[in-house]
Amino acid sequence: MDKKTSKQIPIGGIIDRPKTSLLNKTGDWKKMRPVIDESKCIHCARCVLSCPENCIAIKKDGKRGDVNLDFCKGCGICAKECPVGAITMVEDK
Repeated sequence: MDKKTSKQIPIGGIIDRPKTSLLNKTGDWKKMRPVIDESKCIHCARCVLSCPENCIAIKKDGKRGDVNLDFCKGCGICAKECPVGAITMVEDK
């Protein structure tokens, strides 16, 4: 088996137009969506760190922001990671 040099390997994973993912909203096909109980939230930011789509932002005051449902896929990881059970997944209507 011949080994290929770096010049023989095809280029892959090139982002030719940065930030185009902001144009591709993915949240319209989800079955579930997160709902945050503000009275339980301790603003630990575990949901922010665990969200694979980066749908939950941190505000300038350091507290958790709202969920951007345009990009949320309803995976429920945020709810599973919440240490106080402040996030529940409900059916998206």
